[in-house]
Amino acid sequence: MCQNHGVAYIKPGVVEVREIEYPKLALGDRKCEHGVILKIVSTNICGSDQHMVRGRTTAPAGLILGHEITGLVIEAGRDVEFIKTGDLVSVPFNIACGRCRNCKAGQTGICLNVNPARPGAAYGYVDMGGWVGGQAEYVMVPYADFNLLKFPDSDQAMAKIKDLTLLSDIFPTGFHGAVTAGVGPGSIVYVAGAGPVGLACAASCHLLGAAIVIVGDMIDERLAQAKSFGCEVIDLKKEASLADQIAAITGVPEVDCAVDCVGFEAKGHGHDSNVEQPATVLNSIMDITRAGGQLGIPGLYVTGDPGAVDEAAKKGSLSIRIGLGWAKSHSIHTGQCPVMKYHRQLMNAILYDKIKIADAVNVEVITLNDAVRGYHDFDKGASKKFVIDPHGMIRA
Repeated sequence: MCQNHGVAYIKPGVVEVREIEYPKLALGDRKCEHGVILKIVSTNICGSDQHMVRGRTTAPAGLILGHEITGLVIEAGRDVEFIKTGDLVSVPFNIACGRCRNCKAGQTGICLNVNPARPGAAYGYVDMGGWVGGQAEYVMVPYADFNLLKFPDSDQAMAKIKDLTLLSDIFPTGFHGAVTAGVGPGSIVYVAGAGPVGLACAASCHLLGAAIVIVGDMIDERLAQAKSFGCEVIDLKKEASLADQIAAITGVPEVDCAVDCVGFEAKGHGHDSNVEQPATVLNSIMDITRAGGQLGIPGLYVTGDPGAVDEAAKKGSLSIRIGLGWAKSHSIHTGQCPVMKYHRQLMNAILYDKIKIADAVNVEVITLNDAVRGYHDFDKGASKKFVIDPHGMIRA
């Protein structure tokens, strides 16, 4: 009998649940004494997974997907000192050694020692070190003492597991987008995209004290979800410009700060809303952010996109109006979220009822065997965050 199953990328548009190897405490031929094996309690489908599944990256066939992981420690290496068997833990999607100059500076999203190809690594993701993903029943996690966030009380955590599962990526990523955009008390902020990260960002803006949170998207269901927790919304299919629609809400055609939660598969606005224009969001947020404002860009941009609209975009070269951003003295922050910078504080915000992040992003729990359906529904624009429960441990 197979002891492990995982969600594999097969080809563009196709994923399947297949038998996979049970994880070992090993890195190649070397024993991984600093690692642990987790029995996965919950693992989420991420919007960035969809880029691979759509064939918009160079992801290889057979890649086991999944970088948002929460699990139970069932085996620990000899050198793991502070994490114990039986601990319930959140796994940052960034794999980090804790020893390089970037990790020591808190820049765990660009660790220098866990990916031979470039700085930064993640589970189950293209060009991110070849680590096996966590949309599975079991997974190995290295550098456990440094990487893992232990929940202080397992029973309390399981009662809020739909919220806490989001600590591995989506909630910190949305929060990071808001923080790097300079959101604070009284801010007027525009969030581009009402997918799960955009919704998590919008909820984070409220948590940070924003006065008005405006969310733009083209899917009615997603806009309704943003409106359900107090956001103003903009339908980007309309012919009115983004600036004019913002002015209709705030009285002026600009915001203090903006966050791009869309990334490189962006489409145009208005009559171009069905046309892929990868620089649309970047240019539009520079246009509507006040002089001296900040732009957070947690939306994914890649260096290789075989399905791009032109040769330049296939290499990640986009027609960005950097002159506009320069003229307006914008501060622009890009890159992966360093999850460990935020996850403990956000855990406390969940445990002490300061935020209902699962409600904001509309979590739906599914089985591992339902993952194929979850990918399909997500790709069709469902306003949900699909959380996979491989062992049936989550209760309603």
